[in-house]
Amino acid sequence: MLLEDKQPFTLKKHNYNGVFALIIINLVVFIADHVLRIGLIQYLYLNLASPSWYQFFTAMFCHANWAHISGNLFFLYIFGKLVEEEEGVIGVVGSYLICGLGASIMSWLFHAGGASYSLGASGAVFGLFVVSVLIKLSWQWRRILEVLILGQFVVERLLFEFRQTGVQDGVDRVAHIGGALVGVALIIVLMRLEPEKRLR
Repeated sequence: MLLEDKQPFTLKKHNYNGVFALIIINLVVFIADHVLRIGLIQYLYLNLASPSWYQFFTAMFCHANWAHISGNLFFLYIFGKLVEEEEGVIGVVGSYLICGLGASIMSWLFHAGGASYSLGASGAVFGLFVVSVLIKLSWQWRRILEVLILGQFVVERLLFEFRQTGVQDGVDRVAHIGGALVGVALIIVLMRLEPEKRLR
């Protein structure tokens, strides 16, 4: 066979538009809050004493400092790409928003009335942790290996969050756990609605 007859080896390309859109929104809000110091941004934080409805959504795009946003964006980039590869732009953005909303609600339910605020993408990111593992469940050996590698990290992180729930360190562990639980629920619902996504 002549060389030119061979099909070239190509990798499937992904633009990751959903992941990068989420990252950009988080960065824009951070710059507006901490660089430009636009005071109105603080009204986007989730006020646990008396929340406005929109704060349950907007708080997942706000961060307290650079260390806070840096860690969240790192994991959003890594695990968000895994979700977008499988489910596309709508899948990753939808997962982020739904898990982030669940994290905000959980935080408010457990800390309602407290004179504090909840903010950050970490609840949504914990949801992406779980979603990225569960959407890869399959009997194919490569998928099994992926699930084991990703799953051990996710399980370790969740166990750590459960162990630290009583620690007063300013970290909203309840929101992390809430985001992860909503991620599990989201995948269960999708598997019921789309049977082809079940183990194969």
